[in-house]
Formats: sequence, structure tokens, C-alpha cells
Amino acid sequence: MKNSINSIVSVAIAAIALTACNGGNNNAEESNAASTAVTQTEQQANSAETVAATPINGVVDDYLQLKNALAADNGQEAASAGNELMDALKELGASSLTPEQKQVYDEVQEDAIEHAEHIGMNADNIEHQREHFDIISQDMYDLVKAFDGVQKLYVDYCPMYNDNKGATWLSATEEISNPYLGSAMPTCGEVKEEIN
Repeated sequence: MKNSINSIVSVAIAAIALTACNGGNNNAEESNAASTAVTQTEQQANSAETVAATPINGVVDDYLQLKNALAADNGQEAASAGNELMDALKELGASSLTPEQKQVYDEVQEDAIEHAEHIGMNADNIEHQREHFDIISQDMYDLVKAFDGVQKLYVDYCPMYNDNKGATWLSATEEISNPYLGSAMPTCGEVKEEIN
């Protein structure tokens, strides 16, 4: 009987020790997994901060708001976005730019700001806004190409705009949402290029 009790106690101690060891391993594994998750989150945050810290991103965000407003046939929102884009373009010029970026900025600055201002002043004339959007889209293409760290963008093309002369624009999505023709032909166009 004494041997049976000793055997039961030995088995119980072994089971407790085994459980404690496995629990320790699980805690270590959980701790490593948590540490890895935190590291990945920090890397993603740092990556997002790097993208957000790139001075062109504010300009791109305002341009995309403008594009979306025109695609939705909303001249008021387009005017607001045009004013924000004008301010963002001015701020971009005041930020630290590489010599190459500064050269491109200097080439398009006056033109881009003027067209953003016209868009902002013409909330009741969406066709006029679209004319200026055509030109500012060309300036934006040049700017975006000069900067690293810009979000993935698509260069879209509408062959029918401006009496079939065509026009391009930048988009954050591969899906076509035409800012030149709006609700009349929202999916008219095609992706011509990806910018990473």
C-alpha cells in the first residue's frame, strides 16, 4: 500500500512538473508570438510614418479627393479639395526637397497652384473644373514620379474626354472612376501605368 501511495505521489509530481514545463513553453511561445506581433506592428507603423512623412503625400491625398469629387459630379467638394490642394502644393515647396525634387517642383509649381486655385473658385462650373483638372493631372504625374515613398498609384486614361483628345488622371485604385465624365460614363477609361 505504501508503494502504491508513493507511486501515485510520484506520478502526480511528474504530471505537475510536466504541466509546468509545458505551460512554461506555452508562455514562452506566447511571449515570443506577442513580441513578434509587436515588432511587426512597430515596423508597419514606422513604414506608415515614413510614407506619411514624405511631403508629397499630403498633395496626393488632396488631389485624390479632388478626383473623387469630380467623379461624383460634386463641384462644391471639388472646389474645397482644389483649395486644399493649392495649400498643400505651397507647403510642399516650403519642405525639404532633394535637388531633383526641387527642380520638378519648380517646373510645375506655378501652373499647378494656378489650376488648383481655378478649381477652388469654380464650384458652380464643374466642366471648367475638369478642364483645369486635366492640366493639373499632368503636373501631378511629374511630381509623383520625382518622389520616392508615394503610395501605389495608377495612371488612368479616358480616350473620350475633350472631343476625343483624351486625358489622364491618377488614382489610388485599379478600378476606373472617371473624373472627366462623372456619372455620364463612370467606368470609361483604362489603366495605362502603375506608379509604386
